[in-house]
Amino acid sequence: MSHMRVRADLSRRRFLQYSGSMMLGGSLLAACAGTGGSGSSGGSSDLPALTQWYHQYGEPGTHDAVLKYAKQYDKAKVSVSWLPGTGNEYPDKVRSALLGSNPPDVFENSSLSLDQVKAGLLAPLDDIIADVKSDFKPASLAPFTVNGKVYGIKMINDPTFVYYRKSMFQQAGLDIPKTIDDLIAAAKKLTTSDRKGIYVGPDGGVNALYLIAGWASGGDYLSSDNKVAFNTDRMAAAYQKLHELSTSGGILPDAPTFWWDSSTFQQGQVAMQWCGLWAMPLIKKSAVGDDFGVFPFPALDAQSQPATINGGWAQMVSAKSKNLDAAKAYVKWLWVTNSTIQKDWNVGYGFHVPPRISTSAQTDKLTQGQAADAVDILNKYGHAVSPLWNAAMDTALQNAVSQIVKTGQNAKATLDAAAEKCNSELQKELS
Repeated sequence: MSHMRVRADLSRRRFLQYSGSMMLGGSLLAACAGTGGSGSSGGSSDLPALTQWYHQYGEPGTHDAVLKYAKQYDKAKVSVSWLPGTGNEYPDKVRSALLGSNPPDVFENSSLSLDQVKAGLLAPLDDIIADVKSDFKPASLAPFTVNGKVYGIKMINDPTFVYYRKSMFQQAGLDIPKTIDDLIAAAKKLTTSDRKGIYVGPDGGVNALYLIAGWASGGDYLSSDNKVAFNTDRMAAAYQKLHELSTSGGILPDAPTFWWDSSTFQQGQVAMQWCGLWAMPLIKKSAVGDDFGVFPFPALDAQSQPATINGGWAQMVSAKSKNLDAAKAYVKWLWVTNSTIQKDWNVGYGFHVPPRISTSAQTDKLTQGQAADAVDILNKYGHAVSPLWNAAMDTALQNAVSQIVKTGQNAKATLDAAAEKCNSELQKELS
């Protein structure tokens, strides 16, 4: 299993491809690499045959789990393929297969391709989710919804937030930051000769926070009527605050690992760190023990709310499936109706949140302590980008935020320039 390279320019979409494959052990979260494997369920030969693709998760036990789920299903004969690869290899394999004559009936992906929807390659799944659609938060459905139709059913949700040492906050007489100014002040006050206040990655938090900081200002990236919406004074102010944080003296400027690895926090090098729910079991097993809490990225000010991202993976169905109804029924059994499997998949191997609100509320490992706080943060403040938000737009925004955070460049003017690039890309998506 190869390690994920530490790259400050890692895009949101590429990171989310990894968010379902983070191994809760070792010094660095593992990417999806190694040997492949496949298996099939038993049952009568008269049953419809289905093929199902997963990318290779890094969490031990996940391969056996998906084979077990397929074997338990008695309405079809399901053959599971476990595809290795790093970076964009898995989504590239999916893309090629969907264009071919023999695509998988059922497959997972971390984002939706609008081109695939336009080409009629993905089957709408509204009929299998209709009765329980309100049991999914809008942010769980938005990235997989086009023109009101749902094309992906979320399998896992991955929120991110600030981990903080309770004892250090108590000793410093600090309350949980309610605004980013509070966060900057706390980071400075918690900085001592042998530790810094916070770690948000070696890029000053650009990769970790370039979307979340904007949401915490009350803004968004594309409006409900599909227009570029992030070049506002409030969004600019949020990114200017990230620059203030990066130059405050309270931030750890670099570390051997990136923000998604909690080692820096576990080792006491910082009093706070931006990371994800996946790290919580490892933190509890470290010297930190139970001396930590979590809080969302704070609001810009009293006019907005805190924010986090609702990342994760979703299961989809090929519109070319020769057994389309059977494929949709299988997806419904797995990710809509089968709460036992949903709980097992989310907390039996790694640590994630089942996307159905009712299922997460019944998942014992998520109903108390810091884990319950994390679920509450996700449910209250989780956001996701529109499926129209493509990789080119993402890169343009992240580059703009990097310029603001690292050099103090005029935030509004920099966002205006990025918005022009994004608008050109948006028009291509809308055409």
